[in-house]
Amino acid sequence: MRAVLDACVLYPSVLREILLGVAARGGFTPLWSARLLGEWQRAAARLGPEGEVIASGEIARLRADWPEAEIAADPSVESRLWLPDPADAHVLATAIAGQAACIITLNLRDFPPRALGPEGVRAQSPDDFLMAHWLEDAVRVESAVQEAHARTEAASGRAQDLRALLKRGKLPRLGKALG
Repeated sequence: MRAVLDACVLYPSVLREILLGVAARGGFTPLWSARLLGEWQRAAARLGPEGEVIASGEIARLRADWPEAEIAADPSVESRLWLPDPADAHVLATAIAGQAACIITLNLRDFPPRALGPEGVRAQSPDDFLMAHWLEDAVRVESAVQEAHARTEAASGRAQDLRALLKRGKLPRLGKALG
């Protein structure tokens, strides 16, 4: 299955690392556009210059690790789409261009089923998406979570409660299931 990762799930790090960990283990094929990566970089820049530098490095690494993931949305397709937030039409256009089955986003209200259905796309929260994958293949998801958890603890230099970490990462159901 192919899935577009909205900018809001690419940033913050823990959520992105878990999603891409599941993808790296064969769970799905991640897709994004240059515009989505730019949105992530601008969001990180709000933290200051170091946030932008870190995001730039992460984006370069993503592009190197996933060279087939970046999809260019067709502007003519984008112009015919209607969503509650017109600025999100590029996300749906990216999904259409990449033949994605879903858009993984925290902003479900911006992607109503009546707008996505005719395009053969659905929107799903990362928590619901990962729970479905966990129910299908627990080892795949748990190993991705363990890897992201270990990275977070190494970066912070202290132990991190897994359930609290996943809750902060917008994955409360997965945290409850694994915690």
